[in-house]
Amino acid sequence: MKIKIINPKNKSLVNRAVSNLIKYNEANRQRDIADGDGDERAFRKLERRCETLFDKYLTISSELPKNQVRLIEKALW
Repeated sequence: MKIKIINPKNKSLVNRAVSNLIKYNEANRQRDIADGDGDERAFRKLERRCETLFDKYLTISSELPKNQVRLIEKALW
């Protein structure tokens, strides 16, 4: 997936934000599956992973310009 980077000096931050958001989306999908199967232990583990990944994404995205964050979210959500 190609995301337009508005300012080249933000390339590293954009890549890290995208990476964390992709990992979050995958963990969220797995968490939904574990919840549907009734596997409480796996659900709790994936819940913590989702929280950690989303917190990392929010921390990184707070350092980016708002228009860049909108482009990332539009492309991945």
